Amino acid sequence: MIGKGGAAGFLGKAYDPYRLYQDPNLPIELSDLELREETSPERLAGRFELRKGLNASLPELEKAVADSALDEYYEKAYDLVLSGSARQAFDLSNESDEMRERYGKNTFGQGALMARRLIEAGTRFVQLNWPAVANGNPEVDSWDTHAANFGPLRNLHCPVLDRALSALLSDMDDRGLLDETLVVAVGEFGRSPRLGVSTSGNSNSPDGRDHWPYCYTAMVAGAGVSRGQLYGESDETGSAPREKPVHPNDLLATVYYTLGIDPAMEILNHLDQPRELVKGEVIRGLWA
Repeated sequence: MIGKGGAAGFLGKAYDPYRLYQDPNLPIELSDLELREETSPERLAGRFELRKGLNASLPELEKAVADSALDEYYEKAYDLVLSGSARQAFDLSNESDEMRERYGKNTFGQGALMARRLIEAGTRFVQLNWPAVANGNPEVDSWDTHAANFGPLRNLHCPVLDRALSALLSDMDDRGLLDETLVVAVGEFGRSPRLGVSTSGNSNSPDGRDHWPYCYTAMVAGAGVSRGQLYGESDETGSAPREKPVHPNDLLATVYYTLGIDPAMEILNHLDQPRELVKGEVIRGLWA
């Protein structure tokens, strides 16, 4: 995960993402994925076996931490440190200047390039977040355009997004990665179709737009999705869906489907309560 995001919840720590909060446009510091100078691979392997032996001799301790899935967590950490593949994937200095320029020499562009490298290295799931928090400055980094809607979109956000996303798709396609990788680009919500009005209790400047969850756009590519198509349609003001509406749950169900996971399956949470994976329908028209 590049940027902020959630955890694995009741699935346990072993399924938490590895989070990178650094700017990939700058040299990345990965000391947590490297061995200390005084520790050889053999010494680390010995420590790993010693830990397993100690845990095996303390069944009560094993029982106490079972819910945290620490064995899986430690094994993954061990493999990450010794294999070196993770460090290589995060190291953008292995890319040519031409390729880095192709994605854009900015935080999001280099994050997209790093995402491609992680997929290429075998990572199953990568999440890249836009590098700004809510209520940031729309003139600098934030899409939260309660003020100054048009200038930042025209001069900053849309050019950066278009360049990085188009580079990611074409680069992955050239490398044969797009056939089995689903790429989803989506935000939390749209923006209000009228300027200067409050739709969520926020204040908005005359040239600003508020939150609008009723109608917005997502882009889906790869994994056999038909190319060059528009799915669904909004009304003339972008206020509401007019044709083939898609709920966010439907998009999530589609992601599960492409991963080979039945969206309708039930799972048990940490209290052994049955939960539907997602209440949504697969958007099968994407493969039409």
